[in-house]
Amino acid sequence: MTKQAVFTMKLEPELREEFMAEAKADHRPASQVLRELMREYISRQKQSREYDDFLRQKVEASRVSLSAGQGIPNEEVDALFAARRDDALKQA
Repeated sequence: MTKQAVFTMKLEPELREEFMAEAKADHRPASQVLRELMREYISRQKQSREYDDFLRQKVEASRVSLSAGQGIPNEEVDALFAARRDDALKQA
């Protein structure tokens, strides 16, 4: 990948000095560290959006299911999982 863009930013002098010192201590150019941080940020943001989309789809599917009368009352779910917990404890 060719490096053709210049990125200028303003930051506190102390932050810059500490960052440059840490990059130097790691024997890495500051620009390489910044590119890595940017890639990590992009990856985290994409994963977060994908997870939010996944949750939205699950919630919508649940709403459709409930509207169709396919839901289970909370009391039944609680009883089912209480029984499962009891079985798991007996097996342990």
